[in-house]
Amino acid sequence: MNIPTDLHYTPSHEWIRLDGDIATVGITDHAQAELTDVVFVELPAIGRTVDAGDPAAVVESVKAASDIYAPLAGEVVTLNPDVEANPSLVNTEPYANGWLFKLRVKNPAAALKLLDATAYAALIG
Repeated sequence: MNIPTDLHYTPSHEWIRLDGDIATVGITDHAQAELTDVVFVELPAIGRTVDAGDPAAVVESVKAASDIYAPLAGEVVTLNPDVEANPSLVNTEPYANGWLFKLRVKNPAAALKLLDATAYAALIG
């Protein structure tokens, strides 16, 4: 299982890459493997504000639809048009071109409360 060490993780299997106050959000390799073939992605509206833990997007696979939760509080500032056009990127490149959206976070230091790679690896066993 691929778990990059430069990211932060949630117990609900989202990851973030923080760059200043901008957090890129996606789902983990473990999550995409559990979902199997992703066939549709519903992204949040640009400008939408979310609190940490709020449902922000939906990923649908041949098995199920799953809510994607905001890892941190903030405002949606960018969407990934590539995953809207090609949802399978979530499966093939979950940490690269398969990211979902970007948030301008209210409190970047809150990322330190998320899981690191070691803690996430322990969570998924």
